[in-house]
Amino acid sequence: MSTTSKITRVTVPDIRSRKGGEPVVCITAYTAPMARIFDRHVDLLLVGDSLGMVLYGFDNTLPVTLDMMIAHTGAVVRGSKKACVIIDMPFGSYQESPEAAFRNCARAMQETGCTGVKLEGGTEMADTIRFLTSRGIPVMGHVGLIPQSINTAGGYRIRGRTTADAARVIADAKAVAAAGALAMVVEGLVEPVARRLTKAVSVPTIGIGASLACDGQVLVSDDILGLFTDFKPKFVKRYAELAGVVDQAIARYAADVRARRFPGPEHTFAGPQKKPAAKKTTSKKQAAKRPGRG
Repeated sequence: MSTTSKITRVTVPDIRSRKGGEPVVCITAYTAPMARIFDRHVDLLLVGDSLGMVLYGFDNTLPVTLDMMIAHTGAVVRGSKKACVIIDMPFGSYQESPEAAFRNCARAMQETGCTGVKLEGGTEMADTIRFLTSRGIPVMGHVGLIPQSINTAGGYRIRGRTTADAARVIADAKAVAAAGALAMVVEGLVEPVARRLTKAVSVPTIGIGASLACDGQVLVSDDILGLFTDFKPKFVKRYAELAGVVDQAIARYAADVRARRFPGPEHTFAGPQKKPAAKKTTSKKQAAKRPGRG
């Protein structure tokens, strides 16, 4: 009898229980192969709408559609076994009303098999978060710097630099937690305010550019792997420089093709082989009947 235990996914109660304890490790994932690699190391895989910039080359996240998010989240769920998978709901898919948000979030969960959804916004989103969580949809909040609101904010601005702004962000966090969020991403917030905010709410805070004070951390996977050579925010630590490795690999491939070194015999499928002609054998009886030569 096999003693191998079945791998179970990290659950919403598991994430909630990490408040003030072991930090929650989160990273973005967009494809099944990368999810397969990340899965053994992290607690939470966030399929971020950052895929619009990382994979599709958009200038920001606003052009990302729900269909895009569903396609990539389904791939991440299929590629992982252990991590909790959260889908980032794109701009326009949840702001209209709680009812519209429920329809889109329910569709996203049904079609992907993910554990929950992430919504951006603070006090203005509290009613929607409450509506969703009371109907069985786990919600992760997102406060501080809100990428989907860059047009109204005037760009990617670090939050909490003034007393009034710090109070607004903390009020947002409290509203999101009180509405039933399982956790919240805290982005682009100065360290003292991130520390106060984390102490002020009862659910885990997962920082990105919000200091060590948070209950966990999330980064964009392509950033920490060094796949972007011209973009390195202050809050990103590079754990690899893969852009150069990929560049060199493709350069060697191109050189081999142009020099006709690739494909070689070991990469080539041989055609059908001719069977060797059968050797004629002569029996002793036939040999005895043959006339001699002398």
